[in-house]
Amino acid sequence: MANIKSAKKRIRVIERKTLRNKMIKSRVKTAIKKVDAAIAASDKEAAAAALKNAISEISRAASKGVFHKNTASRKVGRLTKAVNKIA
Repeated sequence: MANIKSAKKRIRVIERKTLRNKMIKSRVKTAIKKVDAAIAASDKEAAAAALKNAISEISRAASKGVFHKNTASRKVGRLTKAVNKIA
């Protein structure tokens, strides 16, 4: 355990940031799972709607610094490619 006041504060701040990042990553994973479920069901309209939501969540995560922009781009590209394949 830290003894210095500033180190104790850093621990508290990091805990808050870790929780925030975990929440954002969880939202992204849920959105991706919804897209995958719609693809598995071969439901083009539901997949397109879920993809739009997933892209929004991924972009939001990238803008907040949770994901690197290239990681976000790769996730969006792979999801879009999968949705277009069922068309």
